Amino acid sequence: MLEKNFDPKTAEQRLYDMWEGSGAFAPSADPAAEPFSIVIPPPNVTGSLHIGHALNNTLQDVLIRFERMRGKAALWLPGTDHAGIATQMVVERQLAAAGNIGRRDMGRDEFIAKVWEWKAQSGGTITNQLRRLGASCDWSRERFTLDDGLSAAVRKVFVTLHKQGLIYRDKRLVNWDPHFQTAISDIEVEQKEVDGAFYHFAYPLEDGSGEIVVATTRPETMLGDTAVAVHPSDERYQGLIGRAVRLPIVNRPVPIIADEYADPEKGSGAVKITPAHDFNDYQVGKRNNLPMINIFTEDAKINENAPAEYQGLDRFAARKKVVAAFEELGLLREIEKTRHAVPHGDRSGVVIEPYLTDQWYVDAKVLAQPAIKAVEEGRTVFEPRHWEKTYFEWMRNIEPWCISRQLWWGHRIPAWYGPDGKIFVAESEEGAKAAAREHYGHDEPLRQDDDVLDTWFSSGLWPFSTMGWPEKTSDLERFYPTSTLVTGFDIIFFWVARMMMMGIHFMGEVPFDRVFINALVRDAEGKKMSKSKGNVMDPLELVDDYGADALRFTLTAMSGQARDIKLSRQRIEGYRNFGTKLWNAARFAQVNGCARAEGFDPANVKGVLNRWIVGETVRTAHAVTRSLEGCSFDGAANGLYRFIWNTFCDWYVELSKPLLNGTDEALKAETQATAAWALDVILKLLHPVMPFLTEELWAQTADLGAARGEGMLITARWPQLADTLIDPDADAEIGLIVAAVSEGRSVKAELNVPHSARPPLLVIDATDAQRGVFKANAAVIAQTLRVAEVSFVDQAPQGAIPFVVNGATLALPVAEFIDLTAERARLAKEIAGHASDIAHVMKKLGNPAFVANAKEEVVEENRERLAESEAAKTKLEHALSLLEAVV
Repeated sequence: MLEKNFDPKTAEQRLYDMWEGSGAFAPSADPAAEPFSIVIPPPNVTGSLHIGHALNNTLQDVLIRFERMRGKAALWLPGTDHAGIATQMVVERQLAAAGNIGRRDMGRDEFIAKVWEWKAQSGGTITNQLRRLGASCDWSRERFTLDDGLSAAVRKVFVTLHKQGLIYRDKRLVNWDPHFQTAISDIEVEQKEVDGAFYHFAYPLEDGSGEIVVATTRPETMLGDTAVAVHPSDERYQGLIGRAVRLPIVNRPVPIIADEYADPEKGSGAVKITPAHDFNDYQVGKRNNLPMINIFTEDAKINENAPAEYQGLDRFAARKKVVAAFEELGLLREIEKTRHAVPHGDRSGVVIEPYLTDQWYVDAKVLAQPAIKAVEEGRTVFEPRHWEKTYFEWMRNIEPWCISRQLWWGHRIPAWYGPDGKIFVAESEEGAKAAAREHYGHDEPLRQDDDVLDTWFSSGLWPFSTMGWPEKTSDLERFYPTSTLVTGFDIIFFWVARMMMMGIHFMGEVPFDRVFINALVRDAEGKKMSKSKGNVMDPLELVDDYGADALRFTLTAMSGQARDIKLSRQRIEGYRNFGTKLWNAARFAQVNGCARAEGFDPANVKGVLNRWIVGETVRTAHAVTRSLEGCSFDGAANGLYRFIWNTFCDWYVELSKPLLNGTDEALKAETQATAAWALDVILKLLHPVMPFLTEELWAQTADLGAARGEGMLITARWPQLADTLIDPDADAEIGLIVAAVSEGRSVKAELNVPHSARPPLLVIDATDAQRGVFKANAAVIAQTLRVAEVSFVDQAPQGAIPFVVNGATLALPVAEFIDLTAERARLAKEIAGHASDIAHVMKKLGNPAFVANAKEEVVEENRERLAESEAAKTKLEHALSLLEAVV
């Protein structure tokens, strides 16, 4: 007998160990099985499971369990990313906390050894946490972006692209983190609103005939100015274009140029141009062949290109000194306080500088063309489809990809320098030495590039490098291209696009057929979760409190919303109750001897209730299958919820009680067998979303299905049920009962009829067939609707509320249980209150300024409030109309 409740704390680890130990996570070895593969978006090796991971990996697990049960060779390939800058930061902090010498004093080899030690001890944290969520990855194939095989693939790709002229070295502007002293990617840059100022400086014309006023939030960068730009059509400055100003402090003449970047409507219409320290200025500099003067060292101090009294100053100290100097020179025109966005390193927390430096680049524009075409032609499809626009916008305007990082932890760039600076790119040092020997005619000492590759470079190879490329492995032949990628919208540029480029270039095929972009999980009020706001929800705490299944079902059920997921503990608790509801239904089945009979065939059931539940089960199986095939995760979960909670646990269980307790032994046996069969199908359909609860019920109710003939639920076959099992006559009969009880309950609830009241249900106008249904099921209708009896009358008596279901007119005499006058007044008052709310919210939403300026979550909150008020008002108006119809 089942325990009273399912206990996740004792069951989840036991069940997961059983799955993993059995080899159930590995793809089928049957060569005839259709392959279905997913590669996990590799979490950082430094990471811990957060709610975004929980959503992303739950959806992947739902898909892989679904396809595994459909008999496919389902591979979910796991792994982790070495996370260069994050891992290096963690280990450096640990060394400092332990009182050890710093990285640079320690030396590269010793430091890298320390990182590997850390990885061996702590690098598996997140993969163990994924197990707690129920992730059924094939852990035997787990990869790491710095393992030997992937490292070899990275070197081969680098060398190949270099030979093809698609990787090259260039001096360009990059996002520079002065703390870590490395270039970083856009995704590692966080824009923060800070208090600042516009400093309005006067630059005297070189001939002394006047001045031009410019404004800047970064006064120190003026030390590297090489021009002042004005708009070509700005009449104020037509006579100055081609002349020069004398740059204060530096005492350097710089030209006044015409460029459309200058906006006549902003400030004075003139802008200072510092090509080496501003991305927009860099483009202006390239267009106008301006000198690019770098004034910063790698740690953002002023270098030798500035006047001596500024050299060695920190950039912010230099800022104060520059402002003071302009004031002393009488050239400070205004300090305008402002609040503006300033880029910060997401890990270092320091202000990022645009910095001119030598780096390695990929010619992304060339690689992007086939990747654009693949999506245009539908060889890879985005779901939801609107994300294709985001992909196209970035890919069609793609810039060279900076792939070098000034770090030690990562794939060291396979490039070696000769004594004259000649570069030799090879997959190994021996290969570089051989190339150098051929070039110089003799051996020369070589120095390997100190930089490592951007982590996105190695993860861009993930769909094929993880399967053994460049070797021609059986996995690569069987599982590439992968079937579906599930990921977040924020890395469409950084990861999805790069996998598309690399996969097509090196494999000749797209890396995945479909990309599903999951939503962002926000708090219950729609606000982005952050530690500073204190609204972060830890998925492991939620698993501890509610069980993994409740969290998984919540995320799945809400994943298909057009907007982001608003997660609350109340939602998770509600879905835990859903699991409890199913558990109790299984206990009911056990108590009532519901056992799947040998040779049971749902096509042969005779009882109308059993024919009805068989048809409803078939419909649900088809709907859930279609939803999961189309990545409509919410459609699958919500369809399961409605069927299991309402149809099976409520209606079928309730309506079956008279049959199970009746004297018709044949009908009783059929009902027992049908209930066991339906429960088996339910467990299969629900398993991908709630694997622990369903696997436990599957094992614990084995006695209910002696003819089941299947082992663990995780490897059971997905239901394939024929449409011929649907019986329209049974649907109509049971549908009439359900509709009558449901509508009767609504009437009683809307009119505040006391729970203890037992009016009769009156059947006034119905077909002969409908009257037959009401007569045959009068007892169960009376019990479920909580009415005294079902009576047949020619007309409704005084004080009865009429309502229509499926064409039949019914009535509930409720006048003796409620004060009709007071109830009308209450309803009218509540309707007026909702009307007032609707008018107030519509006024706000009808104001373009409010919609444009209010925060997105505030606008969305008002839209939801409007929808709720309108629905409530409609419901109350319906109730009032019922009262008005009282005879």
